[in-house]
Amino acid sequence: MNILVINAGSSSLKFQLFDMDEKKVLVKGICDRIGIDNSVMEYQVPGKEKYVVRKEMKKHKDAIALVLETLTDKEHGVIKSTSEISGVGHRVLHGGEKFHDPALIDDKVMDAIRECIPLGPLHNPANIMGIEGCKAVMPDTPMVAVFDTGFHQTMPKYAYIYAIPYEVYEKYSVRKYGFHGTSHKYVTQRAAEILGKPIEELKLISCHLGNGASICAVKYGKCVDTSMGLTPLDGLAMGTRCGTIDPAVVTFLMQKEGMSAAEMSEYLNKKSGLLGISGVSSDMRDTQSAAKAGNKRAQLAVDIFTYRVKTYVGSYYAVMNGADAIIFTGGIGENDGVIRQKSLEELDSLGIAIDPEKNNIRGKEADISAAGAKVRTLVIPTNEELAIANETLKLITADK
Repeated sequence: MNILVINAGSSSLKFQLFDMDEKKVLVKGICDRIGIDNSVMEYQVPGKEKYVVRKEMKKHKDAIALVLETLTDKEHGVIKSTSEISGVGHRVLHGGEKFHDPALIDDKVMDAIRECIPLGPLHNPANIMGIEGCKAVMPDTPMVAVFDTGFHQTMPKYAYIYAIPYEVYEKYSVRKYGFHGTSHKYVTQRAAEILGKPIEELKLISCHLGNGASICAVKYGKCVDTSMGLTPLDGLAMGTRCGTIDPAVVTFLMQKEGMSAAEMSEYLNKKSGLLGISGVSSDMRDTQSAAKAGNKRAQLAVDIFTYRVKTYVGSYYAVMNGADAIIFTGGIGENDGVIRQKSLEELDSLGIAIDPEKNNIRGKEADISAAGAKVRTLVIPTNEELAIANETLKLITADK
């Protein structure tokens, strides 16, 4: 059974086709510059050279049509007909409070996704375009929405309500939602398999560290707290996002610099984080290279990043009254041993310690715990697309 996974952006559409019987990727790629001049599709079958198509794509449905045309192409295709695609899984950023679990997409689900546009103004409209594009080209194929926020809907109310007048929660649904839910769910379930215990018996701290970064406390299989908030801006310092700051900084700078709300949002989301502190780059690799070359601001950016990780690990250890394992995932978490080491330094009093030799790995599953460490430290590459494919398969076969 084949499942197509779609992750739509405002002018891009990432895709992967999975053979779910073999749990393998048949093809993956991206349609870029949708609605812009010089549209292009990159299409990669594992083990073969990348195939590039330059063709005008005015709308997302044009991109979907091109993907399906190529998937069934005699020379480059991997299936004979689109009837071999049993379902489509769509990544949707924001499901608000309506969705804990993935949902089969119908008119009611589409209306609910639209209602969440104010909470995810950059992502939800793009996700909707991806769904509508698929529906236009594959009207009879079942489709599933998998929500980034869904996994975090088990947080207790005291963990997600902000200490501002309660009326704004009632009127506008202003609260902590959290993101990267599909990734946190995938790696914590995989950690339970590695540890050989039911997830319902484990306390896990999942660190998804990339250009966007978040940490999640998972107690007995359920999220009890996470670092991102109403938007992905809260929590850790990130590539270009500031993370947690005193809210008064916002009004202070708006007054001093004469910024509008839109300009302040751009400042905090696109000009802060590693980029803002280092003045070098939003990429951790570039920032560390500059730090090694003696750039003090770059070193400060690295120190702030790892310090924030440590503070969340410690606080979530306290929230759950212990932890069985710390998990590192995401582009930085999976590949950067220096960041992993610095993030967990001097936590031996909690039973957390990394073996430097075991930590010398990139991009593969490993237990990097020091001998005698009470809390295991695991590196687990995330696979959000496979997780979405699994959820899609589960829903479309539920009644069969």
